[in-house]
Amino acid sequence: MLKFTKIRSHGEIMKTTLTQEIEKALYYYCLELGGIVVEEVTMPDEQGIVDTLACFFKPNATEWRCYELKVTKADFYSKAKLSFIGHYNYFVLTEELYKKVQDDIPNEIGVLIYRPYTQAEDLPADGTFFIAKKPLRRELLVAETALTQRFMASLFREVQKAKRMSYGTSFFSTEQLYKELRRRLDEKDHLQENNYYQRFIEDVQSARIESLEEELRALEQDYEFLRQQRQVRRRPTEPLE
Repeated sequence: MLKFTKIRSHGEIMKTTLTQEIEKALYYYCLELGGIVVEEVTMPDEQGIVDTLACFFKPNATEWRCYELKVTKADFYSKAKLSFIGHYNYFVLTEELYKKVQDDIPNEIGVLIYRPYTQAEDLPADGTFFIAKKPLRRELLVAETALTQRFMASLFREVQKAKRMSYGTSFFSTEQLYKELRRRLDEKDHLQENNYYQRFIEDVQSARIESLEEELRALEQDYEFLRQQRQVRRRPTEPLE
């Protein structure tokens, strides 16, 4: 069952499960069409943030397509700025929502309808799209140089995320890791079982004890070896034949 509840974390509203599912499907949809795609691209000149921006290299030009994802009627009619700045621009909706808002969609804006797969498929996404309304081509609302720069910056942001996942904790400084542990300590009850800060302290203390115990065993072995050496008498040198 799809979840629509929004969860707050550090003062920010997280994406719904359905939004994440559609965003992921849209990413692979654009890739299959031959595009280069990235999510959440901030535009210059107060043009807002494009939910998903795709770049398509055509024989004689570069084509930019913008996608705005909406999963509820309230979201569709919200005052959030719509960043339709591309050559082709789309609303990405569920079929149910499209039926409710189709009369309020501008003529030049296209519509992609999300269609989840009815059964589990061995595919990277859980659904695909069909075009309910084709967009009209128009001129870019921002300079293409600025658009390219913002696009590349967003791609680099995603590369950084991937690097962090690949490198693990080695990507972060000790100070950053310490701050994160402290932050998690502040958010949790100190007596909770999943208190990672306390677990970290206990693990460090345990590692120190194990290290000291290992060093003590090594010293005991050295002492025993030296004690046995003192008990061995030197044998007289045998004469040559």
